Amino acid sequence: MPELFLRMMKEEWRIHSTMFGQVSFALFPVMIFGIAFMGSFLLPLLRSAIPSSDLALMTHALFLMLGFMVGGFGLLGNEMMNRRFGQASLLTYSARSLPLSEHFIFLNFVAKDTVYYFFLWVFPFGAGYIAASPFTGTPLFQALLLLLTLVLSFMSGLCVVFLLSALYIRSKRACWLSVLALGAGWGGLAILTGTNPALLFPPFLLYSAFSWSTLFGLCTILAVMFAISIVLFSPETAGTTKHYPNTLAPLIRRVAFLPNPPLVAKDLIDLYRSGIGIGQTLFSFLIPLVVIWFFLSLVGSYLPPHGLLFMFAMITGVIASTMYTWVTEFDAFGSYACLPVAVSTLIRSKIATFSLLQVIPAVFIGLVATLTGERAYILPAVVLCVSISFYAGSVMAWLCGLSPSVLVYDVKVLFTYLILDGVVFAIFSAVAFANPFYALSSVVLFIPGWWCVKAAMKRWDAVDPAGF
Repeated sequence: MPELFLRMMKEEWRIHSTMFGQVSFALFPVMIFGIAFMGSFLLPLLRSAIPSSDLALMTHALFLMLGFMVGGFGLLGNEMMNRRFGQASLLTYSARSLPLSEHFIFLNFVAKDTVYYFFLWVFPFGAGYIAASPFTGTPLFQALLLLLTLVLSFMSGLCVVFLLSALYIRSKRACWLSVLALGAGWGGLAILTGTNPALLFPPFLLYSAFSWSTLFGLCTILAVMFAISIVLFSPETAGTTKHYPNTLAPLIRRVAFLPNPPLVAKDLIDLYRSGIGIGQTLFSFLIPLVVIWFFLSLVGSYLPPHGLLFMFAMITGVIASTMYTWVTEFDAFGSYACLPVAVSTLIRSKIATFSLLQVIPAVFIGLVATLTGERAYILPAVVLCVSISFYAGSVMAWLCGLSPSVLVYDVKVLFTYLILDGVVFAIFSAVAFANPFYALSSVVLFIPGWWCVKAAMKRWDAVDPAGF
């Protein structure tokens, strides 16, 4: 196992460093370290507005979210073990040619990704806080404890989504029943205790009052969930054959109002047939946002009237912008290289597919506004959410072209993305807080968004698509 694990780590490094250079990629965790280090000096100012316990809880929620976003191994496992991507022949595909079991390879793949994301995101953040502790007066034990509980928060999100996604591959009905049971349990806990269940998040409780028994119990639960997920994973065999009716022609007619209908129809069929479209909606969108709502509701008292809904709408828009990665993740340009199709044509079709998917966040925010008694503000909340999503997705297309999932680890790209999105987020949060209906003005974001799409098509047509 160590040899295969190390080779997979080298493979991951080689893929990313080929895309944008070894130095630039190596600087990514350094940037996270710097953000955490400098942000630590702002804590005294933040504590004057928000209690330390709420700040700690929101930090744990961020890493829980990161775990949610990373943990869909059950969905991605079949794609990685059963397909070759352009010029890439990944080691996860070696079960087809080497005497290695699929579960053994998959275990190494999951361990590699877990360790990889830990050193990219979690450890640099915790190390930055630890490095700043002598200057901020934070006890070293508390700084080290934060790193430990952030790791557990990350692993909690990863293990929950990993288990659900592995169950989803086995039985979609069982997965949905499990999600409903978790939701009912969370809601029942809130009713019985009379408190927000987010306050009972185990890693946060461990940070608030360290206990060896709590630490041992939490680690045991996570280990059991991880082991069950590995056992449940069942990759499709190479000989598996699926038969589908011809849906391309009818779907092309339905999306004829969009640019490049055949390519848009192909994207939609790929999302449906792979199961990733439905699975990603559940694991990368709905579940994280439901959890975010519970954590965000804790700071609702610090926001102006109706501010919670509009803050949540903007966060939903940012997360919805990642749907652009859904339609580009497993569709490399190499398969189109022999056709009279330009990179700009693909980007235009991906943006069109991405725009269709914005129905999901629009309906979601409409339901949230209805359930929270904010029906009067459904229209401005939905407009704000979709506008920010389209703008952020267009910026992603401009900066990353057809490879947003890998180019995001380029320090320059990520920094530019955060600045461009952060400015817009700050401006329209102030606008929406001033008057909910002022949020309708966010439609102006479609103008710079469309400019970014045009710029992306021009920019990436002039660049030879990278291979690895």
